[in-house]
Amino acid sequence: MNRREFNLALLAAATVSKTAFAQPIRENPQLLLDTEHYKHQQVTVDGQVIQVRAFEGIPYVARPVEPEYQVLNLYIPETYFQGGRIGSFDARSAPIFFPNAVGGYMPAKPGTLAGRGFPPGPPGGQRAQQHNPPPSLPPGALPPPPMGTNTVSASAVALARGFIVAAPGARGRTLQASDGRWTGKAPAAIVDLKAAVRWLRYNAGRFPGNPERIISNGTSAGGALSALLGASGNHPDYEAELNKLGAAPGRDDIFAVSAYCPITNLAHADEAYEWQFEGLREYRNVAISMLDYKIQRQEVVGQLSDAQLQLSAQLRAAFVDYVNALSLRSPEGGTLSLQADGHGPLRDHIAGLLLDSARKAQAGGTDLGQPAWLQLRDDKVVAVDFSAYARSVGRMKSQPAFDGLALETGENQLFGDANTDKRHFTAFSAQHSKVSGAGLADPQTVKAMDAMQQIADARSVVAQRWRIRQGTMDRDTSLAVPTLLAAAARQRGAQVNLEFAWNRPHSGDYDLEALFAWIQAQVS
Repeated sequence: MNRREFNLALLAAATVSKTAFAQPIRENPQLLLDTEHYKHQQVTVDGQVIQVRAFEGIPYVARPVEPEYQVLNLYIPETYFQGGRIGSFDARSAPIFFPNAVGGYMPAKPGTLAGRGFPPGPPGGQRAQQHNPPPSLPPGALPPPPMGTNTVSASAVALARGFIVAAPGARGRTLQASDGRWTGKAPAAIVDLKAAVRWLRYNAGRFPGNPERIISNGTSAGGALSALLGASGNHPDYEAELNKLGAAPGRDDIFAVSAYCPITNLAHADEAYEWQFEGLREYRNVAISMLDYKIQRQEVVGQLSDAQLQLSAQLRAAFVDYVNALSLRSPEGGTLSLQADGHGPLRDHIAGLLLDSARKAQAGGTDLGQPAWLQLRDDKVVAVDFSAYARSVGRMKSQPAFDGLALETGENQLFGDANTDKRHFTAFSAQHSKVSGAGLADPQTVKAMDAMQQIADARSVVAQRWRIRQGTMDRDTSLAVPTLLAAAARQRGAQVNLEFAWNRPHSGDYDLEALFAWIQAQVS
C-alpha cells in the first residue's frame, strides 16, 4: 500500500474525528505529523517480533514552555502501513494506548518501547526529599521502576496486541526556567496530557489508529493523571492554558481509563489517610539517596506526637463529613456512608474488596500465609478485620500525609505557582502551618488536579470505562481514595472495574495480560 492509498483508506476516520469539532479548523503546520520522518524499530514480546515505525519527539503544542517534555512518542506496527491486520484490528480500527510516565508529579519525558523511564526518585506520593533528583545522579541515569512494577514494557505488549502507542511527556513540579520562574506547577501536567490527546485527534487520518478509542494508563501520580483525563474531558476550565500553549483545537475526552494506585483526591487525601490509620503513632518510610551512583534505601522510623494525634482526630472527623456529603453508592446500590466513629458502609465495602482480593489470590493457588487481619474457616477466607489490616500494613507517612505543615511534601511543591515553589492546598494545613506567610493554592487550581471534583462537574465528559487497581500492601494513600473514585465514576454512568491486587505495594503494570484483556473487551 503506497502513501496515497493509505491516506485514502483513512479518510473516513479523519472525517469522523474532525467533524466532531465545534467549529471549522484552520490547519496549523506546526501541529501536523511529518509522516516521512520516522525510524524503524522492532520489539519482541513472547517470541513475537513486531516491526514498528517510531515517530519520536513530536511537539504536541505550537508554543511549548518546556520543549524537552511537551512532546510525544508515537509507535505504529509496520503491518498497518501495508494493509495488514493484527488480531481484529486494522489501520482504521486500532485503538490508541496512551501511557504517561509521570511519577510523583515530577516532569516526565515520553516513554519508549523499553519502558516508561520514570524520573529520579520513587514514583509515588512520598515526601519531597525522596522525589527530587539526587545531586550525584549522573545525567540520563534512571533508578529501577517502583517495587513490583512489571519489567516488560506495557507499550511493547500494546503493540503486540495491535494497538497504536502514543506516549506523552509532561511538565512537572520541579521545572524552572532560566529566569527563575517555575514552569511545571499545577495544572501543567494535566494540561499537557490534554494537549497531547487533542494532537492525536487533530492528526486523525495522517497515521493509523482510531482517535475515538484512546485508553490512558498511568501509575501513582500518573494514575491520578490518567483518571483526571477520564474525569475532565473537554472541561472549559483548561481552555485558557491550552490556548496559551497553542494546543490543537478540538476535544480531549478519552475512551477508557486505566489507573494504578492513583494519588488523587488531594483535597481530602490527608483526611482519608488519618481515617484509615486511626490511632497509629508509628510510621515507617524509606529514605532514598545516592552513593557512588548506586541507589541507597534506608528505613526511617518515626512517632506521631500527641499534638499530631489531636490533629489526626480532627482530620478523621472531617473525612466522615466529606464522605457523607458525597452520597455515593456501592455497586449493589447501598449508600457509602460513615458513622461518627468512622465505621459504616464505606468501611465495610472496602473490607469486602480486601476479602475479594484474598479469595481471588487463594483461588489462584497463592499461599496467603497467616495475616492477623484475615479470618479463615476450613482454610477458606471468610472475613476481614479492617482495623487489624491497618495495623498490619502500617502507616508510612507522617501527619498530615500530603499537605505538610512545613511544606515538606512533593504535593506542596506541585501546588506552587510561577513565582512560588511550595504552597499549602488545604485550608486545614494552611491554618496549622509551621511556615510563616505560606501561601494557599486557589481552589480552582486544586480542582484542576482532582479527578473527584472534576468527575462531579456536569460540564465534564467522563470516560465510560474505568479500570482501577490498588495494592493491598500500598500505604501511600488510603484505600478509600480509589474506592470513592470508582463510586464517583459509577455515579456518572461509567462501567468500573475496581480491584485490590493481593500483596502488591505501590506499583503498576504488574498484570499486563489482564489489563489488555480488559481493554480488548472494551473496544471489541
